[in-house]
Amino acid sequence: MSDSRAQRRLIVLGCTGSIGINALHVAEHLKRECGWPVDVVGLAAGKNCDKLIEQARAHNVRHVAIADASQAQKVRDTLPGVRVYAGPDAALELVETVDATDVTAAVVGSAGLPATLAAVRKGMTIGLANKETLVAAGGLVKPLVREHNASLIPVDSEHSAIYQCLAGQAGRCVKRIVLTASGGPFRQVDRQTMNNATVEQALKHPTWNMGRKITIDSASMMNKALEIIEAHWLFDLPAEKISVIIHPQSVAHSFVEFEDHSILAQLGSPDMRTPIQYALTHPDRPVGCSQPLDWSTLSKLEFEQPDMDKFKAIPLAYDVIRAGGTAGAIFNAANEAAVEAFFERRIRFGRIVELVAEALGAIEVRPLDGLETVLEADRQARAFIAQRTGASPTEASKLN
Repeated sequence: MSDSRAQRRLIVLGCTGSIGINALHVAEHLKRECGWPVDVVGLAAGKNCDKLIEQARAHNVRHVAIADASQAQKVRDTLPGVRVYAGPDAALELVETVDATDVTAAVVGSAGLPATLAAVRKGMTIGLANKETLVAAGGLVKPLVREHNASLIPVDSEHSAIYQCLAGQAGRCVKRIVLTASGGPFRQVDRQTMNNATVEQALKHPTWNMGRKITIDSASMMNKALEIIEAHWLFDLPAEKISVIIHPQSVAHSFVEFEDHSILAQLGSPDMRTPIQYALTHPDRPVGCSQPLDWSTLSKLEFEQPDMDKFKAIPLAYDVIRAGGTAGAIFNAANEAAVEAFFERRIRFGRIVELVAEALGAIEVRPLDGLETVLEADRQARAFIAQRTGASPTEASKLN
């Protein structure tokens, strides 16, 4: 693990998304307000070249990557003297080439897996906001982390909370970890109403301001299902030691119950800049840039059990953990493809989780023996969803 006060050279993967933008805000805050030695040395974006150009100029970054190769020439013309990597492997090439100590891995979905694995092989400190990396390939990633002495520091607010609560605690003393969930926009509506929700309704999250895909996952509680699987790999815990509870205020970000019945929780405002900053500075805690929690306005903290008949993604997560192998890759890819079909209004909201369950039942789970096995399972799941959702030949090719 790197010295938190040593010079940090940061690459931000997924720099134009919500987490990426916040990561750059945190880096600037640490450097200017705290005198923290952190420099942004690389940025990777999908297709938002205008935002990428703006960020590269603001942070004086000399290496950038753009996955949409058609945008590369515009980036090169606008940023003379900057090395531009382009195409589907651009983020991977950026990580492999640039001299960096830290990566914030915030690419949405399984697309971020190759670049994150490259950072692991370089022994870097990885602020992991891309939960799909461990969901799809935890069985590959964790052994590589140990082999290359890399560090995985979770950036999801729930996993960051667990990570902080476990600091200095022996793993064998943990009775269970409890991931909190806001319940999303459909916590108080009936199952039929939720299943027929529109895109606009599903995007109205009550407490968090997040990207489109993760907001939909939160509405179905698929996001919590993905977090259960990620927690299994991050903290080396069996399925039966991972629980979920609804907490609509989003103040207690998760907690750990120990064998002596003590419980430690991490509380704070619902602001992603806090876990992003902790990933860059732990175990130190310099002045934060997030909004502090105002106890004078906090009248109550509510907790309730999730309705497993309504939010069927949660029990599916435990099935995935027990199945092992490529089940996580199938689960993740099927969900990504189904969410895209929902955005394109080819399916109703309730079909997202149903399709994921159908994919798990239809596609053979294989032993996880390499990255190509993960990618093949990913391709099969996307093809299955494309076929079930009536995707056109062009749309289907995008899912493969």
